[in-house]
Amino acid sequence: VQLQASGGGLVQVGESLVLSCDASGFIFDHWAIGWFRQAPGKEREGVLCINMSGGRIYYQDSVKGRFTISRDSAKNTVYLQMNSLNPEDTAVYYCAADDLSCHYDGMGYWGKGTQVTVSS
Repeated sequence: VQLQASGGGLVQVGESLVLSCDASGFIFDHWAIGWFRQAPGKEREGVLCINMSGGRIYYQDSVKGRFTISRDSAKNTVYLQMNSLNPEDTAVYYCAADDLSCHYDGMGYWGKGTQVTVSS
């Protein structure tokens, strides 16, 4: 199982970014894929997860209405569309996969993160 997050960068307040999580080594549609983030000095937290049936789980109320998650089965890729970014969204973003469900604390596989920095 391999996961590779990409798409991070430096943006201004109010701008948008799309993160990609490229997956390989497993049957993509049969797994839950989630996005997590860790800000400097803080614990890692869940952001959004999409389960096998396509259901979305929002872990943070602060991203509702701004972030969306989607999956492209043809490309084995999950996207995190982030709009109206603010400095509190600054973090390293990780994607994770699990063959059972969206576990907040126990996703089975993790990729390396991608840095998102929102400048005011």
